[in-house]
Amino acid sequence: MAPRYLNNDERDACELAEFMIQQARAMMREAEAALESWKLGKEMNRQRCARRGINTTDAEIRWAASATAKNAITNNSFHVSLATMYYGAATANYARAQYLRNQSDAHL
Repeated sequence: MAPRYLNNDERDACELAEFMIQQARAMMREAEAALESWKLGKEMNRQRCARRGINTTDAEIRWAASATAKNAITNNSFHVSLATMYYGAATANYARAQYLRNQSDAHL
């Protein structure tokens, strides 16, 4: 059975990539929570407006203008951006690990 890593640099790059993947997944969970918060708030606002006789279009406009809606969308966008950054960093580290493995293979 071949060793998983051929050198310490390769191992370090893989471990960093795996950490970045975990961070990206955590950021995506945060983004999903923000989106769910937005959806729940929108529905609650729609129901509240319906009880007051406010039509659906006006309810949507009121919701979109609310601080709660803006914060939820901002949080969603922020966490998706962070996840994208972490996924990109993980990709770069996996590529580095592969490069280091190939360099080690060439010297064997």
